[in-house]
Amino acid sequence: MPRIIVTGGSGKAGRAVVRDLLDHGYDVINVDHTAPQEQIAPFRQAELTELGQAFESLRGADAVVHLAAIPNPNRFTPEVTFRTNMLSTYNVFTAATTLGLQRVVWASSETVLGLPFDRHKPAYAPLDEEAPVYPESTYALGKLLSEEMARQFSRWSSIPFVGLRFSNIMEPQQYQSFPNFWGDPLKRKWNLWGYVDARDVAQSCRLALQANIAGAEVFIIAAADTVMTRPNRELMAEVFPGIPLREGTGDYETLLSIAKARRMLGYNPQHSWRYYLSV
Repeated sequence: MPRIIVTGGSGKAGRAVVRDLLDHGYDVINVDHTAPQEQIAPFRQAELTELGQAFESLRGADAVVHLAAIPNPNRFTPEVTFRTNMLSTYNVFTAATTLGLQRVVWASSETVLGLPFDRHKPAYAPLDEEAPVYPESTYALGKLLSEEMARQFSRWSSIPFVGLRFSNIMEPQQYQSFPNFWGDPLKRKWNLWGYVDARDVAQSCRLALQANIAGAEVFIIAAADTVMTRPNRELMAEVFPGIPLREGTGDYETLLSIAKARRMLGYNPQHSWRYYLSV
C-alpha cells in the first residue's frame, strides 16, 4: 500500500484528493498548515516554507501530491504570494528528491496561459500545453517558474515530476451560481469559460501517480465542457473575434484542451454541472 503525502490536504482540492486516494487503497497523510474540518486521514501540521518541516513531513512516503499554496492571487500581497508559493514548492521538491520519493505530483495552474486574456488574447482555442505562456500575476509567475524548477529537479534526480494545470476548481454546491454567467459571456471569459470538478482533480492526481511518465510533464486539467449554455463558436466570435477555433471542437467542449491528459494519463472527467442543473 503506497504511502502518499498530500500537502494542502485540508483545502478544496486536497479534501477530494485525500478521499479519492483512500477510496483506492492508498495510505494517505494530510500535511497542511490548517487542520481539516473532517479528519479522514492522519494529519501532520507543518509550515512548508521551513525546509526542515518539509523534510519531516515527507519522510517515509513513497510519493507526494503537492497542493499546498496560497490559491488566490488577491488574498495576500503579490510579494507574499510569490515568496510563499515558490519557497514551499522548492522545499517540497528538495525534500522529495533528497529522500528518494518515487514521484512528485504537484499543482500548477491554468493561469500560466495568460489569464484573464486582457493583455494577450489566446492564440487559438482550445488552448493546449503548446500554447504560449503569459503569466499575468505573481501567482501565475510562481507556477510557471515552478514548472521549470520541476524540470530541473527531475533532471537532477531522474524522479518523474507531473505538474497539473488545474482550471477553476468547483464543488457541486457551487454549480448553483452558474446561471449567473449565461447572460454575459464576459463574466467568465477570463479562463475561456473553463472549470473542473474537485472530484476530477482527485482523479487526475491519482492517475498522475500511476501513469508511465519519465522526466517532467505538465497537463491541463479541466472539465470536459464549459460553464456556458451558448455554443463555443458564438462565444469566441463575440468575445475573441478573429481567434481561430479549431475544427472539430464541440459546441460545449472545453476550450482548455485535456487531450494530452486523456492520452498520457488516461484522464476522463466524470463530473459536469449539467448533471446538476436543468437547462
